[in-house]
Amino acid sequence: MLRYLSSSLFLAIIALLGIGLVQVYSSSFIFAIESYGDGLFFFKKQLFFALLAFAVLVGTIHIPFRYIEKYGWLMWFVSSLAVAATLIPGIGVKVGGAIRWIQLPLGFRMEPGELLKISFTLLFASLLVRKQNYLSRIKWHWLALFVLAPLGLLLKQPDFGTFAIILMVAVTLLFAFGLQWKYIIASMAVMIPAFYFLVMSVPYRRARVLAFLDPWADPASKGFQVIQSMLSFHSGGLTGVGLGQGQGKLFFLPEAHTDFTMAVLGEEMGFVGFVLILALYGFVVFRGIQIAVKAEETFKRALALGLSVTFGLSVFINAGVVMGLLPTKGLTMPFLSYGGSSLVSLCFMFGLILNIENSFEEDKFSRRFGSRFDLQRK
Repeated sequence: MLRYLSSSLFLAIIALLGIGLVQVYSSSFIFAIESYGDGLFFFKKQLFFALLAFAVLVGTIHIPFRYIEKYGWLMWFVSSLAVAATLIPGIGVKVGGAIRWIQLPLGFRMEPGELLKISFTLLFASLLVRKQNYLSRIKWHWLALFVLAPLGLLLKQPDFGTFAIILMVAVTLLFAFGLQWKYIIASMAVMIPAFYFLVMSVPYRRARVLAFLDPWADPASKGFQVIQSMLSFHSGGLTGVGLGQGQGKLFFLPEAHTDFTMAVLGEEMGFVGFVLILALYGFVVFRGIQIAVKAEETFKRALALGLSVTFGLSVFINAGVVMGLLPTKGLTMPFLSYGGSSLVSLCFMFGLILNIENSFEEDKFSRRFGSRFDLQRK
């Protein structure tokens, strides 16, 4: 364990886990008292998942990477089946108008879409390194069905945020790994009107876009969340009102401990605290991309880049929503929002990236001493 303390990325993840626990406690305490009679209700559950997530983080770091490369793509298949299971009556749980969760024993829930975001990069990286071996023998329409069917299920739930992130990660990876500009432009020419249709043809999504453009047109309903979020930031000023002292979470700000937890942080820690947290997120993304650039093997490079972009997009979208820079979307802030599925998935994600970083030292050792051992045997 001590050797991981020299990894700046590992320390940053531990810091985010700790900050997230404090944030969940601060943002959920009043709501938990009123709803469950226990101010620590959400904090205790988040603490349990934080410990589980830490175990997943450390465990994933120690998985032999050859197994990840060989079998990682199967996670797309498993998570796709889990997403499909949410649409089965009696298994899927409907919360806030969307059926994105599977009910588990002891009152816990799992959101398969979180794993699907991670598994897409595993699938892409696997296809990238296998394309010369047997990919050409698979008919393209079966491959397209395997990749696109789960995305259709996301829209059925609906979970447009995860759907959009996966598509953006796909475009990024295709560009990074040599797809010609003409195909990228053609894809964008199809995706932009498709996104417009998917948004404007659905009443509640269209209402969110209109509320984003002019939240004051309907301040008591469609624009309420955005207005309350901006008021929270305004109240926080430069240095904030103090940890635990925010007023927005007193039933003024909906989803204070989940989607809009950054508004609570902005009020209590102010502009300075908000910027420092964003800087920490930026550092994590930077280190992930740095590891991707440093990786010599295609699979490792694609995996580290894809996961880093997935994480970065999640942070960007949530921060944009709470600041009123993007339309409201049901995406939580990684590590800071309440949610066990997200926390465990994030630690699995960074366990994979740290596993790649850890392999650099092993490769360096092999290059340095392997040739000497070979000479001695001769």
